[in-house]
Amino acid sequence: MPVLNRIADFSDDLIQWRQHLHRHPELGFECYGTAAFVAERLRDFGVDEIHDGIGQSGIVGIIEGQGPGPTIGLRADMDALPMDEATGLDYASTVPGRMHACGHDGHTTMLLGAARYLAETRNFAGRVALIFQPAEENGGGGQAMVQDGMMDRFGITRVFAMHNSPGLPVGMMNTTSGPIMAAVDTFEIHVQGRGGHGAMPHLTADPIVAAVAVVNAIQTISSRNHYALEDLALSVTQIHTGSADNIVPDTAWICGTVRTFDPHVRDMVRRRMMQICEGQGLAYDVTIRLDYVEGYPATVNDPDQTAFAVQVAQDIVGHDNVQGDSGREMGAEDFSYMLNERPGCYLFIGQGETASVHHPAYDFNDAISPIGASFFARLVERAQPVVR
Repeated sequence: MPVLNRIADFSDDLIQWRQHLHRHPELGFECYGTAAFVAERLRDFGVDEIHDGIGQSGIVGIIEGQGPGPTIGLRADMDALPMDEATGLDYASTVPGRMHACGHDGHTTMLLGAARYLAETRNFAGRVALIFQPAEENGGGGQAMVQDGMMDRFGITRVFAMHNSPGLPVGMMNTTSGPIMAAVDTFEIHVQGRGGHGAMPHLTADPIVAAVAVVNAIQTISSRNHYALEDLALSVTQIHTGSADNIVPDTAWICGTVRTFDPHVRDMVRRRMMQICEGQGLAYDVTIRLDYVEGYPATVNDPDQTAFAVQVAQDIVGHDNVQGDSGREMGAEDFSYMLNERPGCYLFIGQGETASVHHPAYDFNDAISPIGASFFARLVERAQPVVR
């Protein structure tokens, strides 16, 4: 794998940066310590401009190339997850209830590696915008940075990002043209019944029976209301109610997630869930309220930028290690907000047989940091070559 020689030279620094970030995870928009670490590294590299506070705690660094040209954006997410780490590593999280279980410490490191190389070599025209984003896991940091005017402020013309992929061989890279990740919505269903003694259910309006009926009816949306060839994942993930064996409770609460690609499927699911809640409320003499929240939109890769990214990936990891039509998946990504504003591409980079993301035993594979950094750097050089 032709990792760029200069990046290979400082691969030990990449490991140190990544393991520092792993020890100090931060959640959501509260990535101020991570942002400060990133800004310090960028200053060390000689990055021309460093702009903080974008999307609350996001950072944008600007590197000037040789001569005029457009601005290409490279994005990495910085936030961690609210969970306890079980790796037993000597650089494990020092913050109880927080860990980098999705590899954002590695994503940040890969972009820092590319930044160091690009600031040293500047073998490109125009500018590169280094986008370090908070709150990918929850909160929509990508949307916040876009709403802060990042794309227009820095004149970004196209944008790229990547994510590590456990189970994919080390260094392999996958992507696909068009939709690659789903839109994600969440729902909460509040059932208000009339509680009472478990020995006298005839005096109650039982929210448990109504909640079970609602959950069962929701399952028919995928099997009976949905066209089977269009992607949909609809999952009820929590039901909470009751406090004792002899009490019929007053209330029940249900929540879950909806993953779609097509807006008309999203609209159909929401409409049917509203109808189900209204109907079951009448059937069981309870009041049912649906709170449906539309989240991240689908992540859609631009065909031309995807073809370009595939060519660059092949240059870095070899033709046989790149799949440019890997298909789409039902996970979600707030990089979608940036792709809605500018053409670009989102890719996956293999990190070998490790624990899955969002697992307490997960750890980012440091061996892929030089590969990802080399891909980002070569992407800029190929996108905006110096005219000599």
